[in-house]
Formats: sequence, structure tokens, C-alpha cells
Amino acid sequence: MISAKELKNPHTVRRDLMASLVVFLVALPMCVGVAVASGVPAELGLITGIVGGLVVGFLPGSRLQVSGPTAGLAVLVYESITEFGLGALGPIVLAAGLLQVVLGLARFGRWFRAISVSVVQGMLAGIGLIIVLGQVYAMADTEQPGSGLATLAGLPGLAVEIATNHEALTAFGLGAGTVAVLLLWPKLPATVRLVPAPLVAVALATAVASLAGLRPAVADVNGLLQAIAPPGGAEFARLADVAVIGTVLAITVVASAESLFSAAAVDRMQDGPRTDYNKELVAQGVGNTLCGALGALPMAAVVVRSTANVQAGATTALSRIAHGVWLLFFAALLPAAVGIIPLAALAGVLVHAGCKLVPAKEFGPLWREHRGEAVLLAVTTIAIVVTSLLEGVVLGLLLAVVKSAWETSHIQLTTHELTGGRVVVTLTGNATFLRLPRILEQLERLPQDQPIELDLTRVRHLDHACRVALETWARRHNHAETEPVTIRREPSA
Repeated sequence: MISAKELKNPHTVRRDLMASLVVFLVALPMCVGVAVASGVPAELGLITGIVGGLVVGFLPGSRLQVSGPTAGLAVLVYESITEFGLGALGPIVLAAGLLQVVLGLARFGRWFRAISVSVVQGMLAGIGLIIVLGQVYAMADTEQPGSGLATLAGLPGLAVEIATNHEALTAFGLGAGTVAVLLLWPKLPATVRLVPAPLVAVALATAVASLAGLRPAVADVNGLLQAIAPPGGAEFARLADVAVIGTVLAITVVASAESLFSAAAVDRMQDGPRTDYNKELVAQGVGNTLCGALGALPMAAVVVRSTANVQAGATTALSRIAHGVWLLFFAALLPAAVGIIPLAALAGVLVHAGCKLVPAKEFGPLWREHRGEAVLLAVTTIAIVVTSLLEGVVLGLLLAVVKSAWETSHIQLTTHELTGGRVVVTLTGNATFLRLPRILEQLERLPQDQPIELDLTRVRHLDHACRVALETWARRHNHAETEPVTIRREPSA
């Protein structure tokens, strides 16, 4: 929120308004591109960006991170529209928003920070790969054959189409040129980089297409008010469908995780007030509830826009609010400008964004230092690409829990022989069913003709399965003529 004292400071207001223009120029092509990738009219992406600025911008939580439609959510939206139709989008987003509000009020915001970082990276990498695979087809103005394996299998056919079809080659050239500009822009002087790279890349592609007389596919624009389609009773009835509920949960988890991890990144970049995670979750929920009521795309905080906001010098929430005002003015006064942008250029922007979600550089060091975490990241990523986002994330979370349980159930078994031939076996650590095979293998190697004492006094945790197995082994181990195995559970006096 903005204080009256901050608004009275002309230096702060001027600096934040300049930052808001930078954020607006970054957000504009992304809002349109995400909408097109999601399979909805371009205006719905702009509506979500406007709500992210004018509504979420006023709410407490994080002062500097900027919300709007995200590439990560585009995958879920595209799948839900393909399966349930565009009419179901509003109720799904509205329900996800209400669930976020409930989670925030119940103080669940901080628990999202407990999600395994490898699972989150795997989730983002999987989303990034799906975006890249899907938008490569859009760069060539070619219909995507499906999702997951079908998209991968269709890549050779896409290459042939680009090589043999002049229109596909032309569109792909515009998209590839857009990606090239985005890659080269950070290497240019700082004064040049003041203009956001996505805006320059899209503007250059549009100019080239216009000057060369090319006719690539462009976004279909009908106006802001015409795009607003509040859902009715029939659409809300779809929420009784189990598959729809699954989509609601998936959007809730992905939007919340993206927003809260973005907040953590923004907090590391600036020295101002820290994010209140529960309030931020409520703010995101309010924004998604309103977006759902308008029939627009879901929103989340976006790292790219938030980073641009901080780097542009913003210090208050005024910058993110004002960026929503600029989006509103543009959508209301210049909607036709969107209709001249080649879809291939917008696809190029999203291909670049998708690639940045894949932690390729971090994977090597992670494999060398924490191999289990690297496997967790890779499995989550592959599962998302092959199956679906929700199934991949659930598998990743389950594997993370199993991995954590395996690592925390560390147990050490030592043996030493006392005078008189008695063997003392000492267990130290956490004895759980996960380590039971290893424990029993070592115990079964012990001699059966000597008295044995099993010392459990140093065991911090002994689960039921392990207790039963140890008692069974103790009864059966020794010969009949040897003393039975004794189990000591309490420390000696």
C-alpha cells in the first residue's frame, strides 16, 4: 500500500511513474503473448494485467512485485479450455482465487516456502519445455499436434513444413529473429537497454513484416468491453466435475507457488519492507477472483516484470498500480495496435521466456553436489512433459517426501563382543521400515551360537514395522541351546 507521505514526495512519485512505464512496456507483449498461447482473445490477457495493477497493486503483501498473466499458467489454461471449453475458464479461475483467499486467511502462505526447491524448479522447467515445444509450432504459424509426447513426435514434421512451405518459413524467420533480439539485447550498452527487450523485439518483427509486405498471422482484436464475459449459472455448474476441480487445484498451487517464490526473489533484490506471504496470497486470490468474474486469464506475480520494476528504481506500490493504468489506457484507446503484431513474434517472446524457466546451468552443479535433488528435478520435469502439470507436480512432491523420509531415517548398527562371548549390537538413529532390509541383513549375519544383546537405547525413533521385525528376529535367531536374544530399550542405571 502507498502512504500519504510517500505520495507527497515528488522525487518518489516521479521515479515510480518512470518505473511504471518500463514495467508497462515489458508487460504489454507478455500479456498479449500469454493470451494467444492460452488460446483466448488477446484482450483477456490485457484485462488480467490491468486487474493485477489496479486491484492487486493496492492490496498489502509485496510492494514491488507485479502481477499479471504468466507463461506458466498458460499451459494449464490451454489444457482446460481444450478439455472444458472457454466458458469454463471464468468459474475455474474464480474458484482458484477464492481458494487462494481462504489459504491466505488460514495463514498457509508461509507453508508454500516449505515446498522442495527441486520440485519447484522441476515444475517451472516442465512448464518451460511445454511452452517452448508448443510455441515453436506457433512461430511457424502451424497448429500444434497435441501436448507432451505428440508435440515431441511432431517436431520432425514441423522441420519439414518449415523447409518446404514458404509461409511457414517466413513466419518462423520472424519468430526466430524475435528470439535473437531477446538474446542479444542484454549484451548491448546500458543506455540502449533502458528500452525493454520484449517491446523492441516485437516492434522490430512487426516493422519488418509491414515493410516487407509480409502477411503473417496476427492477433484477433475485438475491443476490451466485448471480451469481458462474466460466467453464468450453467458455467458454474461445471465446478461439480472432478476433472474441473483438479484444474482449480492445479491453478491454485501453480499461481500461489509462482507468486510466493517471486516475492522471495524480489525481497532479495531490495532493502525495503519484506513480503507478508499470507497477505500476498490473499491479494493474489482477490485478483484471480475478479479475473474469474470477468472471464479473464488467471494471474500470478511475474519475476520478469517484478525484476524490471525493482531495477527501474521503484520503491513503492505506485509503480505497479500505474502500470495497470497504462495498460488500461492502451487497451481502451489503441486496441488495433495489438492486431498488427505477428503471432510468430509473440511466440518468439514466449519461447525465450520458456527457455529461461529451464535451469540448464544449475543442473550440472546440482548433479555433482546433490544428486538426489537433481534426480527429483529431472523426474518432475519429465513427468510434467509426458503426463500433465498436476500429475507431474504430485509425483515430484511424493518423491520429495520419500527422499526426505529416506534421508532422515538414518540408522547405524555397531557390534562388539564382551568378555564371556556375549555380543552387544547397538542401533543408533531413526529405525523405520525404509531401513528395515539393511538392518535385518546385518542382524542375520550374527553368529547363532553366542548370546546377543540388542541395545536400542540410542534409537531416537522406532516405528511399529521395525519394532515387530526386531522382536520377530530376536525370537527366531539363536539356537535352542543358546540364550535368547535380549533387547534393552532403557539406558542402564
